[in-house]
Amino acid sequence: MASGTEAAFIEIEGLTKRFGSFTAVDHVSFTVAKGEVLGFLGPNGAGKSTTMRMLAGFMAPTAGTARIRGHDVQDDSLAARRVLGFLPEGAPTYPEMTVLGFLRFVGEVRGFAGGELADRVEHAIGLTTLAGVRLQPVETLSKGFKRRVGLAQALLHDPPVLVLDEPTDGLDPNQKHEVRTLIARMAPEKAIVISTHILEEVEAVCTRAIVIAAGRLVADATPAELTRRHPSGKLDDVFRELTRSAAPGTEAQAA
Repeated sequence: MASGTEAAFIEIEGLTKRFGSFTAVDHVSFTVAKGEVLGFLGPNGAGKSTTMRMLAGFMAPTAGTARIRGHDVQDDSLAARRVLGFLPEGAPTYPEMTVLGFLRFVGEVRGFAGGELADRVEHAIGLTTLAGVRLQPVETLSKGFKRRVGLAQALLHDPPVLVLDEPTDGLDPNQKHEVRTLIARMAPEKAIVISTHILEEVEAVCTRAIVIAAGRLVADATPAELTRRHPSGKLDDVFRELTRSAAPGTEAQAA
C-alpha cells in the first residue's frame, strides 16, 4: 500500500454508496501508488463496479471522497478525468461507428487534433492489436474485439491512472496474454486498478489485491501473502473463505 498521499496516484477515503436502505459500498478506503497494479476482487454484487464508477466520477458517492493525482473526482472532475483512463463494464462505444472513427472521435473529445490525433489513434490501435478491424463498424465485432476497442479508448491519451473493469472479458487465451503483457509493460509508470473474476489474472499481473464483500474491504495484501492464508496455497480457496465469511461489521484484514 502507498505510504502517503504524495506517493498515491489514487486515494479513496470512506467511500460509501447507498441506494435507499441498501448499502452497496460501505466506507471503503485504500490508496494506489505509481507502479502498483491492484486487483480488485469480490463476488457478484460485492460493490466492485459501483466503487469503480465512483472513482471514475460516473456515480456520486453518498459519503467519502476519491482523488486521482490529487484531484477530487466530484469537486474537480474535469481535471481528474484528464489523468484517468476508464474501461467500464460493457463496451463503451457507438456501434454504428468504425473502430477508427470511434477512436478519432474519442481523441477529438480529449482535445487532440491533426498529426497528434492521428499518432495517438494509431498508437492505441497498435497497442490493442486492432489494425485488422480498424474500418469495421463496432457493432459487427466479436465481444473480444469490442473489449479491445474499449481498452484502446482508455489508453488513447496515455493517462497515469487506469481503472479497468474486466479488461480481458471475452478475449481468447492468446488475446488475454497480450493484454496482460501490455498491462505489465505499462505498470511501472502508472497506477492501475483491475476488477476481475479471473483469479489467475491477479496472480499473473497484479502486485497487490483487495477483496471486497458485502460492500466492505475484507483483505488487502499481495497475491502471495493472500495465498499463504490457506493450507491449500490457492488464491481461489482464500477468496471463497474471505467472501463467504464476510458479513456487516467485518474489519479489513491487513497482511
